[in-house]
Amino acid sequence: MSSRIELKPSPTPLNPTERALRTKNLRFGAVFTDHMVSMTYRDSGWGDAVLEAYRSITLDPAASVLHYGQAIFEGFKAYRQRDGGVATFRPEANARRFANSARRLAMPELPEDVFVEAADALIQQDRDWVPPALGESLYVRPLMVATEAALGVRPAREYLFLVIASPSGAYFPKGVKPVSVWISDDFVRAAPGGTGDTKCAGNYAASLVAQRQALEQGCDQVVWLDAVERRFVEEMGGMNLFFVYTSGGRTKLVTPKLTGSLLPGVTRDSILKLAPELGYDTEESLISVDQWQADLASGSMTEVFACGTAAVITPVGVVKSRLGEWTVHQGETGPVAARLRETLLAIQHGEAEDTHGWMHRVL
Repeated sequence: MSSRIELKPSPTPLNPTERALRTKNLRFGAVFTDHMVSMTYRDSGWGDAVLEAYRSITLDPAASVLHYGQAIFEGFKAYRQRDGGVATFRPEANARRFANSARRLAMPELPEDVFVEAADALIQQDRDWVPPALGESLYVRPLMVATEAALGVRPAREYLFLVIASPSGAYFPKGVKPVSVWISDDFVRAAPGGTGDTKCAGNYAASLVAQRQALEQGCDQVVWLDAVERRFVEEMGGMNLFFVYTSGGRTKLVTPKLTGSLLPGVTRDSILKLAPELGYDTEESLISVDQWQADLASGSMTEVFACGTAAVITPVGVVKSRLGEWTVHQGETGPVAARLRETLLAIQHGEAEDTHGWMHRVL
């Protein structure tokens, strides 16, 4: 354990029976482990981290985060391994993105090694909360908020960094189910020069009205278009999208290129690295709504799926917009999405060789 993390474990953690009751029929992000890690920033420097009992926090009503929205977060998972140990998937990539988000919001950067060590400490302490089954995991949520009580419009001088964790059941407990999506032309997620490539809280607050619109249209998720022309596909909810093309015996995965308004997803990057090893070509380019519809109609586009930490890979089965409705792969999960998902899960749970060094051993 790092000497920079002071250990103050809870004197009353849940016993195995209570923990089993709490984690029965898990919903994403609804149950939290016994502990958390906290660290404060003030006087232009980070203090020592403390592992302590999970608790509420107190904020002054004038805390900058409540007025000017300096709040960022990350999310990655710890997986039970074949030998009973625990490993996290590419936490250093989340640490780098956390630092990028901090820079964009004029917040202090947290050293990447401290980010990873804080998560390791929490997982080590709450190891019994990591579920054992394939597809299950312990979701780790690092976050940082501005805590200085000041109403001046400027970067805050005090911040709080926290790491909490939540056991997560299989995202598709009854098998992978394709989702329906609504293409939003009323709202945009992000604009060039904005905060689209960061995980700041405001991005998600601004997305909720469009997500509600998608639900009103009978869809599970919203698909975002670019802010300038309202033509080019960007993301699905908080996930990156991939379009699968098949021609002449070759399969190509095409994903919207990073223009500065898209989040550079860790799962997205992993798929781009993994796909060629499975015999698939890859491409990052602009894809318009018209192209999406036309390529589905011609049969050249055979699958569409989204990817992200929570679900790993989610197939898209139905697309709705003001211009009509289209079906993807007969509304069923396609073989490419299924194979990629199975391959990623096997690596994450230690069932397949980790040739990229993506898994960070914690226990």
